Amino acid sequence: MKKWLSALCTVCLLAGCTGGQTGQEERQADKGQDLEKITVVLDWTPNTNHTGLYAAKAKNFFKENGLDAEIIMPGDAGADQLVASGKADFGVSYQESITQARVQGVPLVSVAAVIQHNTSGFASPAAKNIDSPKDFAGKKYGGWGSPVEESVIASLMKQENADVSDVSFVNMGDADFFTAVKRDIDFAWIYYGWTGVEAELRGEDLNMVYLTDYSDKLDYYTPVLATNEKMIKNSPDTVRAFVKAASQGYQFAIKNPEEAADILLEAAPDLDAELVKKSQEWLSPKYQDDAEQWGEQSIEVWENYAQWMYENKLLDSELDAEKAFTNEFLPE
Repeated sequence: MKKWLSALCTVCLLAGCTGGQTGQEERQADKGQDLEKITVVLDWTPNTNHTGLYAAKAKNFFKENGLDAEIIMPGDAGADQLVASGKADFGVSYQESITQARVQGVPLVSVAAVIQHNTSGFASPAAKNIDSPKDFAGKKYGGWGSPVEESVIASLMKQENADVSDVSFVNMGDADFFTAVKRDIDFAWIYYGWTGVEAELRGEDLNMVYLTDYSDKLDYYTPVLATNEKMIKNSPDTVRAFVKAASQGYQFAIKNPEEAADILLEAAPDLDAELVKKSQEWLSPKYQDDAEQWGEQSIEVWENYAQWMYENKLLDSELDAEKAFTNEFLPE
């Protein structure tokens, strides 16, 4: 967390945290253009979490809302850093990272939930016999070295009177899940909608320990669409147009998963077509799920997870949840 914050603060200092710059006209390459140019930065390489954005571009929803949207990769800086510093107008983020950022004074704001419920969990090959958190004891966990990983594992194990000190933590580096479990780990944290679906296609049986099966506080929004406070203050109409177009894109993906998968594959042809189609079929119903409309967020979800983070000493102070997200820009 400290490494992430240090990088973010450096970017903010260099860029002056000028999110939104000075209004619409400065983000337009040509003042004679009717469409306003915006940049949307992904959190990772293209996948089915992002399909609604690509659908919004391909189906001209951005253009219909007055926007010329460029979807870009995050690079070394990371999506949150680029959005917080104003180097990108919008980005794909996560409730957990925005919570950490807000407590440290970084002005990120979530404007829509991409998926209503947390679909992540701890996966392991079925042969490892890891059926519940107590089975983590004596096993090797492969992760990326974040403090939140150990805290989540500890909280789940505690419910079954098991101790996180009995888990060995291994940094997976650049290895994917399937390589790592064959090499030196027993379980890892995955999103089922991508890695779990890939396991199905490979014919590899997984056991899943979903976070939401053990704690309501861990049912947080991941991923979300984010911008920064200055963008909201200086260009609210642009934010409204972006969220409306994104909403149209994700609603299209909900209703048309096969065509939406084709749109993603056209934008990212190096992806495995079978995986994209199967993942999209699995994920499309989960974008909106039980919410009244796509993208809406609940104060309870933000408060519950922030309280969990604070209780587990992952935050230096409590979160002002009302400033971390907004439903203001969702279509009426």
